[in-house]
Amino acid sequence: MHDQQDSDGPGQDSQTFYNKLITSVPGILYTFWASADGSKQRFPYVSQRVNDWFGLEPEALQKSADGLFGIVHPDDLAGILESIQTSALDLTVWKHCARLKLTSGEYQWFEGYSVPERLSDGSILWYGQFHNIQQYKELEQTLRESEAEHSYQAAFQKLIADLSKEFINLHFGTIDECINELLKKIGQFFGVDRAYLFSFLDNYQYMTSTHEWVRPGSPPQIGSQQNVYIGGYPWWQEQIIGMVNDDKVVFVPDASVLPDLATGDRELLMRRGVCSMFVVPVKVRGRVTGFFGVDSLRQRRWREDQGDLLIVVSGLLSGVLERHNLEQKLLSQSIRDPLTGLHNRRYLMPRLYEMLGRAARNQETFAVAMFDIDHFKQINDSLGHLAGDYVLTEIAGILEQQTRGMDVVARFGGEEFVVAYSLEQSDDVGRMVARILQAVRDHNFRYESFPIEVTVSAGIAAVTDLPKIPSSPDPVIGKADRYLYLAKQAGRDCFVDASGTYRI
Repeated sequence: MHDQQDSDGPGQDSQTFYNKLITSVPGILYTFWASADGSKQRFPYVSQRVNDWFGLEPEALQKSADGLFGIVHPDDLAGILESIQTSALDLTVWKHCARLKLTSGEYQWFEGYSVPERLSDGSILWYGQFHNIQQYKELEQTLRESEAEHSYQAAFQKLIADLSKEFINLHFGTIDECINELLKKIGQFFGVDRAYLFSFLDNYQYMTSTHEWVRPGSPPQIGSQQNVYIGGYPWWQEQIIGMVNDDKVVFVPDASVLPDLATGDRELLMRRGVCSMFVVPVKVRGRVTGFFGVDSLRQRRWREDQGDLLIVVSGLLSGVLERHNLEQKLLSQSIRDPLTGLHNRRYLMPRLYEMLGRAARNQETFAVAMFDIDHFKQINDSLGHLAGDYVLTEIAGILEQQTRGMDVVARFGGEEFVVAYSLEQSDDVGRMVARILQAVRDHNFRYESFPIEVTVSAGIAAVTDLPKIPSSPDPVIGKADRYLYLAKQAGRDCFVDASGTYRI
C-alpha cells in the first residue's frame, strides 16, 4: 500500500502535478527575463492561460516578450517599460497595472506582481504573476464617479444657496448687477460660453435680451438681440409656445442639424457661433415672461439632468424678478400720485436737487413752472369732488401731452402742479407754458354731460433769476409760487415770470 501511494503522488509525475496546480491559480504565473543591457526580453515560463486570454502561444513568448508587449494599451506601454527599468535598476519588487487586449478585442485591466533576481551574467529574472482586476477598476470608477457626482451636486446646491442669500439681501435698485453676477457664476459653473436672460414683449410677438454674460473671448450678442420679431422664426415660435403652455425645456444638441422648418433659426444660431444650447422658461406670478438660456460655442457633452439643473436656476430668477416687480410697484406707488398718475413731490424734489447739481457743475440751466387751476373750489362746491377729480386728471393728461420726456411733471398738492424744464439755450420756457394755458382753455371739459369752463394760472422761475445757485430747490419753488400768486392777482388765466405778466 505504501508503494502504491508513492506512485500516485506528485513525485511520480511532477510536471502533471504542477500544471494542475498552476491551472488552479486565478491569474497567470510567469518568469520574465531581461538581458543585462535590456535589449532582449522573454518569458522562460508562462502558464497556458496566456493563450486562453490573449491568444498568445507560450512557446512564442519563451523566445521573445514582444507578443505580450504588443497587446498592452498604447497609453499604458511607456509606464510598463519604465517600471521594469526601475525594478531592474534597484532590484525592487515590480508591481504595475495596465490594460491588455483580450482575444475579443476588448481591453481590460490587469495587475502584475513579481520579484526580481540578478543572475551571474548580469541579466535579471523576475518570478511572479498577473491577474485580471477589471471588476475592481469598474468598482473604483463607479465609486469615483459617485463621489464626483456627490461633489458636483453639493457644489451646485451651495452655489444656489449662496445666490439665494445674495438675492435675499438684495439692495434696492441693484437687481441688474445681481442678475449679471448670477449669469456669470452659473455660466462658469456649467462651463458654457454664454448665459443670458430674455423677456417677451407684445403678447409673445417680440423678445429682447435684458442681461448677458459671455466667457472672455466669446462675442457678446445682447446688442443685436433687442426687440426681435419672433414671427420671423417659425421653429422658435413653436418652442416658445411649448415653453408658455407646457413649461417645455428647449434643448438643441447640434444647431447645424435643426429641421427644415428651422432654416432661419439655424442660420441665426450658426452666425452667432452656437453649437448647442439649453433654454428654460422664466415665470413671474405663474406667467411665462421670458427665458433663461446657455450656449456652447463648441461641441460638448451635456449632463443628462442639465435641464433639471437649469430649471432650478430659472426658479431662482423667477423669484428675483417677481420681487423686483413688487418693489417697482411699491416704488411707483410711493412716488406717484394715485389719482392722476403723475409723479408726486417725493419724486420731484430729488430731481430738482439733481438739476441744481448740474447747474453748479456744468452751468446747465432749468426753470420751474407752477400751475394752479383757477376757481377750483367752485368746481368742487358746485359739481362735487368727483367732478374736481375729473378736472385734475384731465389737467394731468394735458401737462403730459404738452411737455417733453426730459421735463419732470408732478402734482405738487391739491390743485397745484409743477413742471421742471431742463433748458437749452434756444428754449423759450414762456412759450411752452403758454401752450399749456392755451391747451387747457381749448380742452372740452365735460363731467356727466355738464360742461366745465377751466383755466389755469402759472408762475415761472428760472434758476438764473436767483442771485446765485441755491443749495436746495426751495428758493426756486418759492419764487415760482410768488409769481403764481401775482398771476392770480392779475386776473388768472395768465402766467408771470421775471419779465412780467403774459396773457394768451
